[in-house]
Order: sequence, then structure tokens, then C-alpha cells
Amino acid sequence: MTCAIATERLDAYRDRELEDDEAEQLRRHVDQCAECASRLAELARQSTRLRDALVRYSAPDTLRARIRSALGPADAAPPVRPAVPRRQAEWMRLAAAVLVTAIVSGGGAYLAARQELTARSTTDAVVSAHVRSLMPGHLTDVASTEHHSVKPWFNGRVDLSPGVPDLAASGFPLVGGRLDYIGGRPVAAVVYARRQHLINVFSWPDGSGRLTPTVTRTERGYHIIRWSAAGVETWAVSDLNPAELRQFTAAFAAGR
Repeated sequence: MTCAIATERLDAYRDRELEDDEAEQLRRHVDQCAECASRLAELARQSTRLRDALVRYSAPDTLRARIRSALGPADAAPPVRPAVPRRQAEWMRLAAAVLVTAIVSGGGAYLAARQELTARSTTDAVVSAHVRSLMPGHLTDVASTEHHSVKPWFNGRVDLSPGVPDLAASGFPLVGGRLDYIGGRPVAAVVYARRQHLINVFSWPDGSGRLTPTVTRTERGYHIIRWSAAGVETWAVSDLNPAELRQFTAAFAAGR
């Protein structure tokens, strides 16, 4: 089983939706492949974070007793419903509107929490990919200081043409590029240097097509700058100081 096939079926494997023989093949692959094992662990962490974010409320005993009392015995005939006065009916409609608003607001809060968890999960995955790249032999698949050599290498390997501007004149020489995985999909990783510091630039298609502002954060001691433009989402990660990393991303965006 290849990594590409395993990546597509990790969700089904974790949810126990695969046939026994296919599940066994994937299990053996994960046991031997650190990359796929890492992606499977990340899926488990996402599920745990989402489950922990859900808020569940238990009805008080008094409320349960009132509901049972209002319902009456299971074999009782349905009561005759008296006419509701006009003013009371208006209050009931108002209460129903308030209830619907509360439900919609709760759904919005859940959606916002889920989006935040997704962003946090992506941040963790990007930083983990950066750390893995620092291990011997993991930094580049194509090592070159020439962007004319690095950019064509990605053709057919990722579903976009990543930006690979020549930033040597700005003090950020190109090191090379590689194929990486973020969120279970292949992404382009272009590597630059600044003195002894390395900068990983991850990019993948942004289906929304929107222009988003730059977001800066620090995670596990690494500085991250994320932005989205022209249908491409881009993340720059490095232990370079934030000021120089912002200088780099400005030169990268202008060069792209």
C-alpha cells in the first residue's frame, strides 16, 4: 500500500469502516511509515479536540418532573386544549422566536469553535512539518538555489504552481523544495535561508478565493505568518525573529 492510498483511507480506517483485509494492510503500512502514523495520530487529536469543545447540558430534575407531569400517564387520553387568549398567544410566539434565536446562536458558536479547532489543528500540523524538515535528510526533495529548477519540480506533484521567487538579493537565498503533507493532503514546501535560520513556506489552494489579512503567531517557539491571496493559502514558519520573518514574507508576496 502506498502513502497516497493510505492517506485517502485513514479517516475510514479510524472510523472502522474498512473491510478486514484492507484494514490489516493499512495497519501494517502505518506500523512501518512514520509519516502516515503521524497523520493518523493527528486525526485522533482533531477528533478529541472537537469532542472536548462540545458543551452538553443536563436538564435539572425539577424540569424533568414538570415535563413528566405535563405529559401525564402514558395511557391517558389527550386533554382538550383550551383556547389561548390573544395576548398569551403573542407571548408564546415571542418565546418561540427567542428559542429559535438561541438555537441559531448556539449553532454559530459551535461553527466558530469548529473553525478555531481547524485553524489550531492546521497550525500544529504546519509546525510539526517544519520540525520534521530539520531532521537530517528531510529538508528538500530538490536542492537548488535556482528558482527555475525548483518551481518546475512541483508540476504534477501538487495541484497548484507554488510561488518560488528569487529573494537572494533581499538576503533570503533559496535552498530548495519538497513535497509535504498538511491535513492529509500533499502541499508544496519551499525552503529559504537567512544566515543559520531556515524558513519553510507551505502553500496549497484556498477554495474560498478570498483575500485574507496576514495572521502572525508563535507556536512551540517557532514564528508563523499566514496569509491567503489569489486562491492560494500560504504559511511561513521559522525560528527567525518576527521582524525579519515579516520582511521575508513581504518580499515573498511581492516577488510572487
